[in-house]
Order: sequence, then C-alpha cells, then structure tokens
Amino acid sequence: MHLLEGEKVSKHFGGLAAVADVDFYVDQGEILGLIGPNGAGKTTLFNLISASLKPKPGKISFKGIDITPKPAYKICRMGIARTFQTVKIFPHVPVLRNVMVGALFGTGRFITSSEATKKAEEALEFVDLTPVKNALAGDLTLAQQKRLELARALASSPELLLLDELMAGLTAVEVSEAMGDVKQIRDKGVTVIMIEHLMQAIMSISDRIVVLDYGKKIAEGTPQEIAANPKVIEVYLGEECDADS
Repeated sequence: MHLLEGEKVSKHFGGLAAVADVDFYVDQGEILGLIGPNGAGKTTLFNLISASLKPKPGKISFKGIDITPKPAYKICRMGIARTFQTVKIFPHVPVLRNVMVGALFGTGRFITSSEATKKAEEALEFVDLTPVKNALAGDLTLAQQKRLELARALASSPELLLLDELMAGLTAVEVSEAMGDVKQIRDKGVTVIMIEHLMQAIMSISDRIVVLDYGKKIAEGTPQEIAANPKVIEVYLGEECDADS
C-alpha cells in the first residue's frame, strides 16, 4: 500500500483544467520531486492533497483512507503538513510562537503550552533559527522565513511533508543547506514531496520525479530517466526559448 495515492485527480477553474486525470503515489520514506513549467499545476496538486481545494473528479488516499472529502485541518492532523510557495507566516508574532501554532493545532491531540514550546524549540534548532526565536517573524530574511515555515510544519509531527519551492530565492549556500535539511527530514522518517524549479537540487535529492505540463502528467521515473526523457527535454527547452524571446 502506498503512503499517499491519487487516482484520476482533476481540478478545473472555469473551462481550464489546472490538473487533469493525474495518477500519482508516494511510498513511505521517499523523496518525490514534482516538476514542470510555470502553470503546470504543481501547486494546485498540493492544494488538492492538503484540501485547500477539492478534486472533481478524482480520489486521494492517505494510508489507505480516502481523504478526498476531509477538511484541511483533519488532513493536517492525520499527518500531512505543507509549506507554501509564498510564505504564510504571522509577521507580527514572535518566531517561537509561530512554530508553536503547528505544535498546538497540527497534531489533533491535546498538548500543554510547555510541551508545545519544547516541540517548537526543537524544530527551530533543527532549522538553525534558535538565535532569532524571540524576533518578530516579519523581521526575518526570506531565507529565514522559509525555514520558519518549515519549522512550523515539522512541529506538527507530520508523516508526509509537502514542500512548495523551499529553495526559491535562496543563495547557492542556502540551497545547499536546504538540501541537507530535506535529506535529514527524510532520515527522521518523514516522507517528502517537493516542488522545485532548481533542477540540480531536485535531481540530486529525489528518489523519483513526476513531471506535469498543462495539468497533465507527462513523465515519471528516476532522476536519470527524467533527465533523458525527450518529452521533458522538449518542455523545458520550449520554456527556456519562450523566456529568451
């Protein structure tokens, strides 16, 4: 049984298919990369998994349970956490309390404030934000805010973590650090699905990659198979040519 599985998952906005009949799965302990040109439907698929949106038609199962009709907070409490392409933090709240939100409300069980503080501090230590734990979240750099959002997701003790462009806008050194974080997260037993445009990063840490284009899955395989896939090469060469024109 796959940890997460989607069957014929679709989502239309008006007459436009943002995601169209996509089958996908991820197994326990995998790092699954999700790539494709801008507008390919990657974040929409994350929104469908996390229940920000509902597929129509389609079915998504987590640990064998149909989660399609469940609200977002229940899916989070089942063990699915995510970050966002554009960070969604509480800017006027201290860093530590931002992360405590994940610990207090993301697990579905009652924990005390002291327990939540401990979990938040552990998550902040993991992402190297302990020195700024009392700073306002809005005063952090972009790289720090991305790590803050990651810490908040980790504080909910997820089994599956969805990372939406964690490395976008980071320096080469910060990208390297983020790649190390993702590997450590997987080593802790958390399965990861990540959207990323940095091909060197996604190819080097993914066990398997799914490629979307105009809402459809056009390829799936190991990084080596994806790098040699003529359709994938065509899609990315086309995107680069459009950018240059």
